[in-house]
Amino acid sequence: MKASRFLVLLIVVIGLAFPMSAFAKPITINWWHAMRSARGEVAAKMIADFNASQSDYRVVGTFKGNYDETMNAGVAAFRAKKQPHILQVFEVGTQTMMLSGAIYPVFELMKDAGIDVDWSNYLQAVLSYYMNADGNLMSMPFNSSTPIMYYNVDMFKKAGIEPLSKSEPITWDELGRITKIIVDKGIAPAGMVTAWQSWVQIENYSAIHNLPFASKSNGYEGLDCELEINNPKVVNHITRLKSWADDKRFMYGGQKYQGPKSEFIAQNAAVYMDSISGIAKLKKAVKDFTWDTAPLPVEAWMKKPQNSIIGGASLWVLQGHSKEEYKGVAKFLEFLATNEMQEYWHKETGYFPITLNAYNSLKEKGYFDANPFQEVGINQLNRAIPTKISRGLRLGYFVQIRNIINEELELVWNGSKSPQKALDDAVSRSNAQLRAFEKTYQ
Repeated sequence: MKASRFLVLLIVVIGLAFPMSAFAKPITINWWHAMRSARGEVAAKMIADFNASQSDYRVVGTFKGNYDETMNAGVAAFRAKKQPHILQVFEVGTQTMMLSGAIYPVFELMKDAGIDVDWSNYLQAVLSYYMNADGNLMSMPFNSSTPIMYYNVDMFKKAGIEPLSKSEPITWDELGRITKIIVDKGIAPAGMVTAWQSWVQIENYSAIHNLPFASKSNGYEGLDCELEINNPKVVNHITRLKSWADDKRFMYGGQKYQGPKSEFIAQNAAVYMDSISGIAKLKKAVKDFTWDTAPLPVEAWMKKPQNSIIGGASLWVLQGHSKEEYKGVAKFLEFLATNEMQEYWHKETGYFPITLNAYNSLKEKGYFDANPFQEVGINQLNRAIPTKISRGLRLGYFVQIRNIINEELELVWNGSKSPQKALDDAVSRSNAQLRAFEKTYQ
């Protein structure tokens, strides 16, 4: 009997000294993402660091394929009520996610979790892309990028061309002169390649030159918007690229990045336009030549170019989980935004540090003095106050619209359609998508 009393007393003492929570398993937070290879390794390191920093929550990251596949997997999982807590969705899915009824807005999540966030400390050109009409943040920016120009320094030297400025963009006319010299002298089979042709050559070209991509402030002011990319200036730009394709100053390498990147690495082109995230890939892949970066070209008539717009993806919090789980989600998002994590993310991938504190910390440490090519995209994004046109795009079924634009551009490159006809058709086909989206969500 005495032994039994002693055992009970021992259990009580142990319970007081070590609360049951000390023996509880950490709450699992599932994050589905599209980060693979080097970027996937960086994301895994950030997850591991968060898990090691506390014991209440355990984030599990799962690669779900490319951006399209990851978004589709998240949609299917939500319908089956098996959704993750966090879903990475690329920027073209923003409007769809906002109107889906499936999300827990980030500004509400952080407020409900008692986490005070100074949103003014975030890069505003990034933040504005993911805000609703009331200026509230709906998803957390994660891998934010913008396109820049990469070039083969060795080829430029061989052609007698001076290195390009990292702050002042050259004109498209000047790029035409440079690529002609390189091709005519046989220094490279082609002058330039471009990744993500819709994003770089139409979406960002329009933003930089303050040309509307769509009506209603690029869709921000109404679902009843229509595309306007068949305007004379964009048509002239695509006409120029077609003429360059004919004389080898431009080589079409594919819709996304794999083909164009491979052509640049193989030194089949002297100039390569792609996301700042290409920095990480080129650092690892290029061993036999020197490369550098510069802002995207601008037209000679654009004396004060606007900011470029972002690409990449953000983190959406999905509904259907417990209050305690959401506390863990909020703490994880807060952790990702710390200086340490944002500096690491930028250094390893090239993606923007999303906070001004992290950016200024890198500057104070002299990081950009030692790595000036990594500041080109930041300066290009922040060189002007965004207008209603240059702040970004807010279109429904944007994934389908990009595919349509890509299809029509390919018909230009192979000579099947004129630039005007292709862009006219891209507008009419895309507008049909916009009307279908409007009918679904109005």
